[in-house]
Amino acid sequence: MSGQIDDMPPLRDVLDRYDLLAKKSLGQNFLLDLNLTAKIARQAGPLAGYDVVEIGPGPGGLTRAILAEGAERVIAIERDARCLPALQEISDYYPGKLQIISGDALSEQYAHLLARPARIIANLPYNVATPLLTGWLLSEPWPAWFSSMTLMFQKEVAERICATPGSKAYGRLSILSQWRTRPHIAFDVGPKAFIPPPKITSSVVVFEPIENPFPCVAKKLERVTQVAFGQRRKMLRASLKSLGGSALLDKAGIDGEKRAENLSVEEFVTLANLLD
Repeated sequence: MSGQIDDMPPLRDVLDRYDLLAKKSLGQNFLLDLNLTAKIARQAGPLAGYDVVEIGPGPGGLTRAILAEGAERVIAIERDARCLPALQEISDYYPGKLQIISGDALSEQYAHLLARPARIIANLPYNVATPLLTGWLLSEPWPAWFSSMTLMFQKEVAERICATPGSKAYGRLSILSQWRTRPHIAFDVGPKAFIPPPKITSSVVVFEPIENPFPCVAKKLERVTQVAFGQRRKMLRASLKSLGGSALLDKAGIDGEKRAENLSVEEFVTLANLLD
């Protein structure tokens, strides 16, 4: 079932007309099921009165769903020029509602694009998903320019984002995600939903920003988590040696025999705040 959210042509017809084959080099997997794209769009909450930033829209299945759900405007950033004619069709169908930016989402300055509160909704290209997320989580100033993020990742990445201390998946991405947001996995998406089908399951993760997170300089937290989890099997007094080791841990009141995966987000913030 492809669903019917508008009177535009089915996405398979769009792919055929523009000879659009997903490129592995761009981390592309196209979503064709419009029932599913509508479900993803609805996870973000009400869209009326919001700008929505979408990364890697491809032929525009999710774009169409977001617009059908009533978004004020969608800013779609697509680096694959082959997809632009398909997106232009959507822009013509929803006049004045879709701004298409041909460019690289990693180098975009987002805040200046927006005229009103914004949500990020995207089936992120696999090869840039983590750096994009990290950049948004470390946005300054905070609260950031977005009021929520609804993002599709490989399931393994989604589990790392939401992992709790003591679990194997818990790491740097868990801490950066949970410092400033409350992430949760909304639902999983099987390989058959995509063209071409990936070899893995995907998950949609919803991030709700925390207005007043533990005070900390983002770059310091990034640094301490990078060093601590760079040698995650070592005790902290050894893995954090370059940052002060036992002296730093004593100041923070943290047992140097613990490993990085056993510390809470708040304990990592404490360590970051004690760095010179």
